[in-house]
Amino acid sequence: MAERPSLATAPVLLTGASGYVGGRLLGALERAGRRVRCLARRPGDLAARAAPSTEIVRGDVLDRASLDAALRGVDAAYYLVHAMGSAGDFEAEEQAGARNFADAARAAGVGRIIYLGGLASGGAGLSAHLRSRRQVGDVLRGAGVPVVEFRASIVIGSGSLSFELVRALTERLPVMITPRWVAARAQPIAVDDLLRYLRAALDLPLEGRHRTFEIGGADVVSYGGLMREYARQRGLRRLLIPVPVLTPRLSSLWLGLVTPVYARVGRKLIESLRHDSVVGDRSARTAFDVRPLGTRAAMAAALRNEDRAFAETRWSDARSSSGPERTWGGVRFGTRLVDSRTVRVAAPPPAAFAPIRRIGGAAGWYYGDVLWRVRGFLDLLAGGVGVRRGRRDPERLAAGDTVDWWRVERVEPDRRLRLAAEMKVPGRAWLEFEVTADADGSIVRQTAEFDPAGVAGLLYWYALWPLHALVFGGMLREIARRAGRSEDGGRQSRSVGG
Repeated sequence: MAERPSLATAPVLLTGASGYVGGRLLGALERAGRRVRCLARRPGDLAARAAPSTEIVRGDVLDRASLDAALRGVDAAYYLVHAMGSAGDFEAEEQAGARNFADAARAAGVGRIIYLGGLASGGAGLSAHLRSRRQVGDVLRGAGVPVVEFRASIVIGSGSLSFELVRALTERLPVMITPRWVAARAQPIAVDDLLRYLRAALDLPLEGRHRTFEIGGADVVSYGGLMREYARQRGLRRLLIPVPVLTPRLSSLWLGLVTPVYARVGRKLIESLRHDSVVGDRSARTAFDVRPLGTRAAMAAALRNEDRAFAETRWSDARSSSGPERTWGGVRFGTRLVDSRTVRVAAPPPAAFAPIRRIGGAAGWYYGDVLWRVRGFLDLLAGGVGVRRGRRDPERLAAGDTVDWWRVERVEPDRRLRLAAEMKVPGRAWLEFEVTADADGSIVRQTAEFDPAGVAGLLYWYALWPLHALVFGGMLREIARRAGRSEDGGRQSRSVGG
């Protein structure tokens, strides 16, 4: 066995940093000044989101040989890996990965493994997902390295799988025919409280022992209660009608149609939702200085976070959780719909940004100005701002300026312009332009973002989608033409909005 390094100087190994909790934890550890080393199958996927001080090493828990270098010199390692999106035997994959990791940690002299599992009241008849979470904890403990295992209930945070499920159902269905799992009791925990537990586990005295903690928020509530609380905070009226006939398979297919959870992951998730997940062992309250939020406060925090130009990370960032990529109609991020396209121009960023900073007012919108004027007239008839406002200065923009029916929310010279819509729409809308330097000039990205208010907002977005694609595509091509000759003729590149 290798000599154990000092916790004060040794890096912390983080697995699962491309996922929802792991991505949030990465940022929290970096801000706390911890040395972090991330294990990733595709290091390039993490490079943009990790701090320069964070080390990223290539490896896979299913490849035992790749773990030795990653764990060398490490005193504490986070195990945040799952295989719910696997098309094969995910339980066997999860146990094999845990066994490889535990054996490599023992060989490297790792002082502790910190593992995040799932909480279920009782132990009999667990779903495959929850059973596998328990088995992974057992496998990790079997190698002899002290393990701190957290068994968490539903995680409430903008971007978390359970929260996105609750939100999508509540936003899109004014009347919900709900299966029995909606009545199952849970003790939801805010993601920030979960991160506090995970960070505090680094300093928890272990004395060579394994420790298991059940963690949840301050309240016990059903999934139906979560939906009602979400609807209350969003100002929505929703009717839930319980029925006993939706099987896990039918429910998962139903979720795949109306939520971001596609059927393969959804079925495994729903099979687990039939179990109550309520804290029975309260030892976490005495072992850690964490006082979790209640459901109402956790929900409000999640909704506030959605306005920070999306959440820091999302459950769908993890490739193991994601399904086939959608392109028509944009891409959904939580309730938001995003249409993003790029063009390369043979001009430096200041020249590429010049037509962007001049947009609107007397200069117009570069494509389909007649359509823009019609839209403004309809907005005026509906009691909105219309097109009368123009802009303060034809060359310069500042935060708070009006640009026709938009307001400048943020402007970074020669780099970024973000506009918030003040026209009458069933939801909230933004239009953003970003310019980044490229080896042969610049990349201009245009992103339309919409947060629909219920079904009316969805109908609005999809009804106008073909027109938006035409107008926004033409606008981007004209921006490229004015900035300099476009190397690809303004052709839309494949990006998050397709």
